[in-house]
Amino acid sequence: MMKQYFEIKEKHPDAILLFRVGDFYETFSDDAIVASEILGITLTKRANGSAQFVELAGFPHHALDTYLPKLVRAGKRVAICDQLEDPKLTKNLVKRGITELVTPGVSINDNILNHKENNFLCAVYSSNSTLFGISLLDVSTGEFLTSEGKKDDIDKLLANFDPKEILVERGKKKKFEETFGPNYLLFELDDWIFTEDAARDRLLTHFQTRNLKGFGVDNLRLGIIASGAIMHYLDLTQHTHISHILSLKRIEEDRFVRLDKFTVRSLELISPMNEGGKSLLDILDKTITPMGSRLLRRWIVFPLKEIQAIEERLNVVENFFREPQLKDLLHRLLSMIGDLERIISKAAVGRISPREVIQLKVALTAIEPIRDTFLASENPGLQAMGKKLDPCPVIRDRIEREIMPDPPMLVNKGRIIKKGVNEELDQLRDIAYSGKDYLLKLQQRESEKTGIPSLKVGFNNVFGYYIEVRHAHKDKVPENWIRKQTLVNAERYITEELKIYEEKILGAEEKILTLEGQLYATLVESLIEYIPPIQMNAAIIAQVDCLLSFAEVSRQNHYIRPEVNDSDVLDIRNGRHPVIEQQLPPDEPFIANDVYLDSNSQQIIIITGPNMAGKSALLRQTALITILAQIGCFIPADSAKIGLVDKIFTRVGASDNISLGESTFMVEMNEAANILNNISSKSLILFDELGRGTSTYDGISLAWAIVEYIHEHPKVHAKTLFATHYHELNEMEKSFKRIKNYNVAIKEVDNKVIFLRKLVPGGSEHSFGIHVARMAGMPQSITKRADAILSEMEQHNRKEGISKPINDFIEKREGYQLSFFQLDDPVLSRVRDEIIHLDVNNLTPIEALNKLNEIKKIVTGK
Repeated sequence: MMKQYFEIKEKHPDAILLFRVGDFYETFSDDAIVASEILGITLTKRANGSAQFVELAGFPHHALDTYLPKLVRAGKRVAICDQLEDPKLTKNLVKRGITELVTPGVSINDNILNHKENNFLCAVYSSNSTLFGISLLDVSTGEFLTSEGKKDDIDKLLANFDPKEILVERGKKKKFEETFGPNYLLFELDDWIFTEDAARDRLLTHFQTRNLKGFGVDNLRLGIIASGAIMHYLDLTQHTHISHILSLKRIEEDRFVRLDKFTVRSLELISPMNEGGKSLLDILDKTITPMGSRLLRRWIVFPLKEIQAIEERLNVVENFFREPQLKDLLHRLLSMIGDLERIISKAAVGRISPREVIQLKVALTAIEPIRDTFLASENPGLQAMGKKLDPCPVIRDRIEREIMPDPPMLVNKGRIIKKGVNEELDQLRDIAYSGKDYLLKLQQRESEKTGIPSLKVGFNNVFGYYIEVRHAHKDKVPENWIRKQTLVNAERYITEELKIYEEKILGAEEKILTLEGQLYATLVESLIEYIPPIQMNAAIIAQVDCLLSFAEVSRQNHYIRPEVNDSDVLDIRNGRHPVIEQQLPPDEPFIANDVYLDSNSQQIIIITGPNMAGKSALLRQTALITILAQIGCFIPADSAKIGLVDKIFTRVGASDNISLGESTFMVEMNEAANILNNISSKSLILFDELGRGTSTYDGISLAWAIVEYIHEHPKVHAKTLFATHYHELNEMEKSFKRIKNYNVAIKEVDNKVIFLRKLVPGGSEHSFGIHVARMAGMPQSITKRADAILSEMEQHNRKEGISKPINDFIEKREGYQLSFFQLDDPVLSRVRDEIIHLDVNNLTPIEALNKLNEIKKIVTGK
C-alpha cells in the first residue's frame, strides 16, 4: 500500500495527499507533520519495514468537509485520493486514484468559499516586463475575465480582485514578487503552457468556436496566453466539468474610475486599516443574496465614469424610494433566492445536492413575480432588467414534479424522487415498504394457524428474517419450518415464504437507491442546458440586490441624490463622512462641510489646522462621496454636483515597508510619484501631510514643489485637496491664482482648544500638537517643557526669519547644555570643583548624602 501511496504522491509532490484507507483519510511523512499542525490532529508513527518508521495522521472520511477547508485556507494544495473500487469485490490491493485536486484558487466546496467574496484563480504572463497579460476565473461562479496592461494596471487589478492563487511561468516567481510584492500565493506552471498556440487551442476547444473575436479579446495576445494557462491548470487539477464557463470577458477598464491599491486601502473601501474599524463596504452592504454581496464589492472598487450608466442606477434607486411597496416585495422575494450563481455552477460539475435542486426551483419561482413586476414598471432600467429575467418554467416545473419537497442532502440517503415519476420505482417502493407490513400480517396469520400467541417475526444480519418461538410452544411448530438457531428460551426458524419476501424487500431497497440515483443524475444533466439563462438571472438579481441595498442605506442614513454631470466642478454642500457618522455616539452630531473645486478658480485647496481637527476625515469624505455618486448610490450631503472624475489618487497615511527596505518617506515618495505621473484634468487628488517623513525644510520644499507642479501643469488642472501642517504653504495663495487657503476651525477657551471641525476660508498658524499630547495623557513635565521650547523656537524664527535653518537654533541650545561647566557663574564653578575632587570609588553612602547636602547649600545659599 505504501508503494501505491508513493506512486500517487510522486504525481503531486507539492500537494498534501489525503489517502483513503477504509473509513479514514490518512496522511504520511511530511504531509502528516504539516496536516497535524494545521488541523490539530494527533501525529503518530507506525513501523514501515525493517528499522523504519513513517509519520501518520488521519481523520474519518465523513469529516472531510470539516478538515479540507482548514488546509486550503492555510494556503495548501490538497490532492484527494479515493478508493476506486469496492474492497469487498477484490482480493488484491484496492485501486486508488486522485479524484480531485483542491487548491485555494480552485474550489466549489461551500465550507471553503466565502459567500460574500469571489474566489478568483489568476494567471499573469509577461514576455518583456513592460506589458502584462492577466486572466481571472472564479470556477464557483463561471466568471472568466482577461485584460492586459502595464505594471500599474495589473497591480491595480490584483489589488481589486484579490485572487486567492496566481499562476506564473516556471522560474519567474521571484521576478513576480519583485514586481507585485510577496503577498500572493503563487504556483508555477511549465513554460510551454504560456505560449499563444497552446493557449488559443485550449480556449477554442473549450468554447467550441473558430476564433475569439466574438468575445472581444482576440487582439489581447498576452491576456489570451494567461487565460489559456488557467484552462490548462483546470485540466491539471482534474476540474474537467466546466460547462458553466460560457465566455471570456474583457475587463473594460476604460469604463471605470481608476483607483490604485493605495487609494483602495487608504480610503478603507473594502476593509478597515485598523482592527475594530469599519469600511465603506460595511456601511453599504445591506444586500440579501450572496450574488449581490459579491457584486457590491466589485462596484465599490470599479466606480463608473459614464453618465448614462450612473443615471440608470440612480433612477432605479430613486424608484425604490418612491415605491416602498416594490421595495418590500423585493425584500421578500430576494430572501427566497439564495446563491443562484453557485448552485447552477454545481450542477455543471455534477456536485449539486437534492436540497440545492429544490433551492433552485424556489429561486426560479421567486424570479417570475420579480420579472412581471419589472415589466409592468414605468422605470426603463427595471423594464430592461425584467426583459432579461427568465424563470425557466420547464425545468422549474420538472423539479416540482420529480423531486420531493424536503429531500436529504445526500443522494444515497434515498427518498428523493416523488411517486408517479417512474413506474418501476413505485413498484419497488411498494415491495420494500408495504412488504414489511406484509410480514406483520404473516406473523399474525402464522400465530393464528399454529396457536402460538407469542410467535414473532424478526431480522438479523446473519441469516435475515426469521420466526421466533419460545420453547414452551416448540411442539406446535409445523414440520416445513426450518430451524436456524437455538436460544436459551426460544428457537428461530425460517420458511420458504419468508425467504422469498426477504429477497424481494432487501433487493428492492438496493434497487431503489440505484434507480433514484439514475433518475436524479438525468435531472441534473438536463439542468446544464439552462446554465446560460440561470446565470443571467443571477447577474440581474445581483444588480437589483445592490441597488436595493443603496436605497435602504440611503433611507436609513438620510442620503440625497447627487447631480452627476460632465463638468469639471465638484460642489458638495454639507457633506458628511459616510463611515465616521455611523460610528459617532448617538448624542454627538457629525459636523458637515462644504467643498468646492473646479479647474478655473479653485483648483487646489490647502487645508491647515490642528491635529485631530478633522483634516484627514474631510479629505476622505470628499473622495467617498465622489465614489458613492459614481457607483450610482445616493450620498451623505444636503446637495452635490459631481463633475465626472476619471481617477482618484490619495496620499493619506503611510506605513513603513521595512521588509522591502522602504521607509515611511520612501512609501510617500513612491505614491506621490505614481500620482504625478498619471494625473489627468478630471483627476481628484488628495494629499495628507505629504513630506512629513523627512526633515522640516525638505518636507516644505517638496510639498511646495508638488503643489506648484499640479497648479502649473500646462495641460492638466487636476482638482486637489492638500492637508498640511506646513503653514508656510499658505504663502502660495498669493502667487498662484487657483490655490485657496482653508483651515479647520478651532476655538480657544481658558487655554483649552475646542475642535469645531468646520472648514473655513483662510490659513491657520498653529497645529496645537502639544495640546493633543496633553489630551493623550503625556506627563505634564514633558508638555510644559515642550511649551517652553516652542516659545523659544517661535522667538528665534521671528528674529531670524524662516530662511534661517531651525538647526541653528537647536545647535545653540545644545551648545548651551554642553557649556554647563564652562560658564563664569561662581556658584556653578564651586559645584563643579566639588564634584571634580570627589573620590567616588571610596565614598560611603553617608558621606555621599552629606556631600549632596553641601552642594545643595552652595546652590540654594541655605
